[in-house]
Amino acid sequence: MNIVILTGAGISAESGLGTFRDEGGLWSQYDLEEVATPEGFSRNPGLVHEFYNLRRANCRSAQPNAAHFALAELEAKHDGNFLIVTQNVDDLHQRAGSRNVLQMHGELDKARCIYCSSNWAAPDVMTSQGRCPKCWSRGCRPDVVWFGEQVRFLSEIEAAIRKADLFAMIGTSAQVSPASEFMQLARDHGADTVEMNLEPSAVSMTAREVILGPATEVVPRWVEALLSGHRASPNE
Repeated sequence: MNIVILTGAGISAESGLGTFRDEGGLWSQYDLEEVATPEGFSRNPGLVHEFYNLRRANCRSAQPNAAHFALAELEAKHDGNFLIVTQNVDDLHQRAGSRNVLQMHGELDKARCIYCSSNWAAPDVMTSQGRCPKCWSRGCRPDVVWFGEQVRFLSEIEAAIRKADLFAMIGTSAQVSPASEFMQLARDHGADTVEMNLEPSAVSMTAREVILGPATEVVPRWVEALLSGHRASPNE
């Protein structure tokens, strides 16, 4: 059986990493147009680095939670193909032990040169004066995908979803393309589909099964049922 899992900010929220919609969180303190777009970086790279330095510190102090570990266990015990596609830029899946992970929105723990496109491990504090270790230019930026930029690995992700026997979506509102289209793509190609979220997403009607609750509770329970050969009914 081929399994593809799509994860969003909701799976990392219980590790202390806020989502776009959290009131009072880090995202609410900044204008997204200024810190998460190429234009904002051109206008004020110092502000953008300040924001991502805070995000990086938050991420490095966070720990994988039970949902991350459950998916790592599923991958380790599953005999077929297994892929995690995450919209998150944190590395909590990898730190939990997952190996086959595609980060479609980039990696917070890396820096990238705007001139030669090389990337490297990001320091705790990045500044607009940082130099690329390859071409020595002053043009480093966070190695993440900003609004208006192309997501990564899209053709690879879509190919895996077309071959999936089981597609699960965890902790995402599914309001942003192309991730919002993955559930329908999986269903169109015959995959069993399941959603796990705190509340129904924009594509819940496409899922065969919708399981509501915190990721740290519903994901381990779902993985246990899957590994035992018993699929739980919604909200069981």
